[in-house]
Amino acid sequence: MSKQRTSFVAVGFLGGMAAGTFIWSRLQRHYRRNLFSRHTLRRVAALGYLRARPSVNTAQLLREYVAWEPRPILRERGVRMLKRLESTL
Repeated sequence: MSKQRTSFVAVGFLGGMAAGTFIWSRLQRHYRRNLFSRHTLRRVAALGYLRARPSVNTAQLLREYVAWEPRPILRERGVRMLKRLESTL
């Protein structure tokens, strides 16, 4: 009985992880244009989307975002992304 319960828990956990990953990727694609949104989650998703698209335009957009972002945590994340992007370009 405990092996069966353990397997159910494992399947549930893996299913939840897969569903969470799928939903997060959909949010990133959906909110990719909401970098300057008033909703924090949308800005986080937009940052995640931009992280995978290194270009000069992305760097310019991140500079503007860092100057605008009111939340210190997200601003610091934008600064780190910008530094990483500038070092690769």
